Amino acid sequence: MGHFPHKLRVLLSVYFAQMVEYRAEIFFWILSGSLPLILMGVWVKAAESGDFTLDAIQVARYFFAVFVVRQMTTIWVIWEFEKEVLEGVLSFRLLQPLDPVWHHIARHWAEKMTRLPILAILTVLFFSLYPEAFWLPDPWHFIQGLIGIVCSFTLYFLIQYTFALCAFWTERASALQDLWFLFYIFLSGVIAPLETFPDAVRQIVLLTPFPYGVYFPAAALVGLPLPFFKSLLIIGVWIGIFALLNRWLWRQGLKQYSGMGA
Repeated sequence: MGHFPHKLRVLLSVYFAQMVEYRAEIFFWILSGSLPLILMGVWVKAAESGDFTLDAIQVARYFFAVFVVRQMTTIWVIWEFEKEVLEGVLSFRLLQPLDPVWHHIARHWAEKMTRLPILAILTVLFFSLYPEAFWLPDPWHFIQGLIGIVCSFTLYFLIQYTFALCAFWTERASALQDLWFLFYIFLSGVIAPLETFPDAVRQIVLLTPFPYGVYFPAAALVGLPLPFFKSLLIIGVWIGIFALLNRWLWRQGLKQYSGMGA
């Protein structure tokens, strides 16, 4: 156990070097996540002409925060793991004295580190174009936002990795992610702030894991009112549920795994 931090540092250094080689590709990955900035223009116009809980400036700040949060919480482990199982690459991972999940975690962390400089440049560019939307979160909201991003990454990585374990039984585990994405895109706060939902619907949605991938950390950064500690409790419950399911599927899946696909 004492060697684990060293192993993790080695994995991070290796994957960071790999990600730096593909920094041009990562730049296009960042641009592919610009949907919130496109939707921002639509909702800003709607806020200026309609009766909204949020004003136009709050809407612009919210969607920029969504853009930042999505850059830091993008997960793709299901496609990597599915490929490893189908091609038998997982067999080599199992020979190492380290749970294979740490390879995926280190790869994701390294990729986020590579995004930061590009994201900083895009942030300066955004506020140069929309100076009226510029703001600095106060220390408490900034801490809330950081905690939210960490929790969001943890929860969504765990959910997607749990779906990925179905690759032990099916060649199309990624289809589960496609189905999940249909609900995610509408209920996570990417398309619209949850303040635009009817109150009864919003209260139900807040009990699901969807808003805690985007809305929770973005709203915290902007300073929108939200029950912070209650939200952390709900996130903790969902993390616990998927952690238990994940470990059970892992044990059952290894019994199913043949060394060259399921």
